[in-house]
Amino acid sequence: MKKVQLITDGSCLGNPGRGGWAYVLRYKNQEREAYGSEPHTTNNRMELRAAVEGLRALKEPCEVQIITDSNYVKNGITSWIHGWQKKGWVTAEKKPVVNKDLWLELLEQNKRHNTQWEWTKGHASHDDNNRCDELARIAAETQTSSP
Repeated sequence: MKKVQLITDGSCLGNPGRGGWAYVLRYKNQEREAYGSEPHTTNNRMELRAAVEGLRALKEPCEVQIITDSNYVKNGITSWIHGWQKKGWVTAEKKPVVNKDLWLELLEQNKRHNTQWEWTKGHASHDDNNRCDELARIAAETQTSSP
């Protein structure tokens, strides 16, 4: 099984507002960047979209180290999602889970791989996270996607 590293980030100009997402995939000496945007969204949706698209880009099951600066994404997929599923996609406060559509997509992609989720401080010393932040911000500002 290939061992890859996936670094993700999302950005939103206003919350809600114009959003962008980005990821960097690393495998051995290879690197791939991708990014995209949505015209009216939230920061949490863009953080989720970055992880979904990064995992979706992998053509075969892999061992994936996923690095995110979003505790929402990391805690959601590694912990909270299990309770949401058992409770019929409602929170502990008996409210519908926000962004259920993207959580379902992330769950599907996450199951394809052997994943390890790690949190890093945003806007700090992680070069790839900083690059994702830059790409996501540019995508939000310009409303463009990578080719």
